[in-house]
Amino acid sequence: MGKVKKSLSSIFIIFLCLYANAQITIQGKISDLKGLPISGASIILKDVAGNTLSYTRTNDQGVYTIKTQTSDKYLLSINAIEFEKQTFEISKSAPNQLQEYNFVLNPKTVEIEEVEIKRTSPIVIEKDKIIFDAKSFSQGNEQVIEDLLKKIPGLNVSDDGTIKVGNQEVEKVMIEGDDFFEKGYRILTKNMPVNPIDKVELLQRYSNNKLLKDVENSQKVALNLTLKEDYKREWFGNLEAGSSIAPESRYDVRSNIMNFGKKNKYYFLTSLNNIGVESTGNTDYIITSTNQEEASGIGNNQKINPFLNLDFSMPNLKQDRINFNNNELVSLNSIFKISEKAKLKILGLLNTDENDYFRNSTQSYLLGEESFINSENFQGRKKNITAIGKLDFFYDISENKSLEFISRYKYSDERKKSSLLFNNIPIAEQLSNQNSFFDQKLVYTHKFQNKNVFLLTGRYITETLPEDYSVNQFLFNDLFPNLSANNTNQISKRKMQFAGIEGHLLSRKENGNLLEFKFGNQYRSDNLVTDYLIKNNEHVIVQPSEYQNNRQTSVNDLYAVGKYQFNFGKINLLTQVQGHKISAVSETVSSKNIYSNFFINPKFSLEWRFNDKNKFLGSYSYNKALVEPKDIYGQFIQNGYRSFSKGLDDFNQLASSIVSVNYEFGSWGDKFFANASIQYSNNHDYLSTRTFIKENFSQSESIIIKDRNTVMLNTDVNRYFKPLKSNLKLTIGLSQSNFENEINNLGLRSVETTSLNYGAEMRSSFKGFFNYHLGSRWNTSTVKTGISNSFTNNYSFIDLFFILNKKVNFELKTERYFFGNLDKGSNQYYFSDFRFRYHIVENKLTLSAVGNNLFNTKSYKDFMISDVSISKTEYKLLPRYLLLKLEYRF
Repeated sequence: MGKVKKSLSSIFIIFLCLYANAQITIQGKISDLKGLPISGASIILKDVAGNTLSYTRTNDQGVYTIKTQTSDKYLLSINAIEFEKQTFEISKSAPNQLQEYNFVLNPKTVEIEEVEIKRTSPIVIEKDKIIFDAKSFSQGNEQVIEDLLKKIPGLNVSDDGTIKVGNQEVEKVMIEGDDFFEKGYRILTKNMPVNPIDKVELLQRYSNNKLLKDVENSQKVALNLTLKEDYKREWFGNLEAGSSIAPESRYDVRSNIMNFGKKNKYYFLTSLNNIGVESTGNTDYIITSTNQEEASGIGNNQKINPFLNLDFSMPNLKQDRINFNNNELVSLNSIFKISEKAKLKILGLLNTDENDYFRNSTQSYLLGEESFINSENFQGRKKNITAIGKLDFFYDISENKSLEFISRYKYSDERKKSSLLFNNIPIAEQLSNQNSFFDQKLVYTHKFQNKNVFLLTGRYITETLPEDYSVNQFLFNDLFPNLSANNTNQISKRKMQFAGIEGHLLSRKENGNLLEFKFGNQYRSDNLVTDYLIKNNEHVIVQPSEYQNNRQTSVNDLYAVGKYQFNFGKINLLTQVQGHKISAVSETVSSKNIYSNFFINPKFSLEWRFNDKNKFLGSYSYNKALVEPKDIYGQFIQNGYRSFSKGLDDFNQLASSIVSVNYEFGSWGDKFFANASIQYSNNHDYLSTRTFIKENFSQSESIIIKDRNTVMLNTDVNRYFKPLKSNLKLTIGLSQSNFENEINNLGLRSVETTSLNYGAEMRSSFKGFFNYHLGSRWNTSTVKTGISNSFTNNYSFIDLFFILNKKVNFELKTERYFFGNLDKGSNQYYFSDFRFRYHIVENKLTLSAVGNNLFNTKSYKDFMISDVSISKTEYKLLPRYLLLKLEYRF
């Protein structure tokens, strides 16, 4: 491992040296005829052939700095709104020499030529907006929006469809300025065809509320997709259908119908498949958000977390390789511009899915002087129906006043069954639950005196989650001796209600300082009832008292938050203090506990922009919080066929401190961009467990322990090599945590976990017939208790894309998985997929062939370690198949 680390460090230093050597730096000032600086001017450096070498823009003082490799001659183009474009020729310079060029621009009144110039540039920077020309980044093999976004520098798209800019997830993906799905944008990006897209706009310092623009201190980012003129205000879409020709019956059908007019917008989607594709991603993102810090974010993190779930966990593998599904989706979405002041957004979604799941596993336990091995052969089936309805109404009372009403409803009916063999004991599980979630929010916004905004938000949420869980075996003779039982049943009912009101004042001063004051009250009540029944056939033998719960909890939080941001030009300093008056009640049939306390939570952060290419962020926060209601249950709850858990019996406070530092080098359009961050957190009080583990059962009880330390380090480096027309990305991530827990009454023990991830990938941007994307990632995990266990896994891939002509393209994707701790012969897995497309009629009719799992790998093993066990698990995979598809666009 030491050699690997040294090699990675050497590679990183070499790239830095390559970047530093053989470069020239050009800088200067752009001003008007009066000598006043021109800010936001676009500076484009080209070679004599017209190829773009680098981009930048002037700062508030009209100053620019641009770097590039040495060349014989350069063309420096300067564009600024309301000024004439100017282009200057610059002669060759010696490497590492600084050249200074100051320019004076002449005013102009006609702006049409500038608009045309922007349309031909691959990247245009406009204040807080970065515009990417879709055609410039398209390689011809993209099908849906997600395929295009993966090729735009600086955007990271994960396998589940999450889009991030650096390490920050985007808030939403809009079409022509309107948003359908908020954080549920995966429905759009994974399904909408890419051909109508003209531009991809990255919106920085984005505000969800337009009246907060240029007032709030927003770090949010969002994407806006603009359409080609032919697709504006017209109905268009596609129908794609595919069926397998060998060996099993597989199908994939998808239809998009849409119209994005100025007044009304419509997006209708239908999808059916049994090839493992998840068309929606996590539907919770459509109706919930976890960001409570945003304006009007009161109640964003309120929901019921289920105690019980059959173990359908997926390995670190592409989902469509292991997901035996039968997925059906209908999504109807409309935005109506009722008038110049009123807009109505309606979303409806119905999703049904059936999933089959297969795995075999062994778990080796070493617990002090006791050790044993459990084996499990598991087959499961899940059926789920999810219905979501959402209504958003926006009304502009005046230019500086607005009203927003949001109503969301989600209902899901999930039924799971499993048939498993545990240590040669046949067991059948059944779990059913019906989750109902109803959310209402009203937001009033008033902007006054230009830079002052007041928001008043009210919200009410109610959620229910009944569950019925049964097991046809009784494994707990050690816990309940002398019982002639042969099955168990647990029935639970849970209900949550939340009500909150919040006022929020923001005041931006003339010197750029920002004052914020937030005050409000939140109330949440939870009702938990669980009945655990030990049975012989249908006859109830006993209901053990320590395994029954009937508890009502309520928490009231009266709070105030004060923030002040000092603007010192390139430095922003934020000071914040929160005050919380907590009143809580926990009540059972036999007891009632009342809790009251007052918390003060301070926070400080610093943002220092040295220049356009260097930014430093640092923060410190201290936080006290109440244990969440989900952790308050004083009796045991069954959460698996052989396991129970028990929470705390009363409320307690938990305290933590977090220090974080982030450094960014480079800006959009640069050939070199790097980002590094480190975070240290100390949980002064934290929830841990006291667990009793035996071969046939385990019982876990929550306890509070002091001092858990966690360190996380992440670094990513992007370097574009123009001669290779390829972008190299290096990533390194390290996390280490120290905590304590208790196992089998042996007292507290120290646990240390370490995870190291590092990798490299390269993607080409050729305009010819061929492109590639290749990379490799390593993961090393270590767990230390009294002994140390570790493993190193590797994932490598190579994707090849061929555009043979305007009608034919082909792509081949190959993956390799390596597990260092598995036996030879079962520690390497190879996968290969291909896609062939033939455009019968351009932009109308396309025939394609899709092959998946060409090597017909039928099973997949992985290796995991924890502080109590080592597990080896084998999963059944979807077999090889070949689909023939036909797509019609209209």
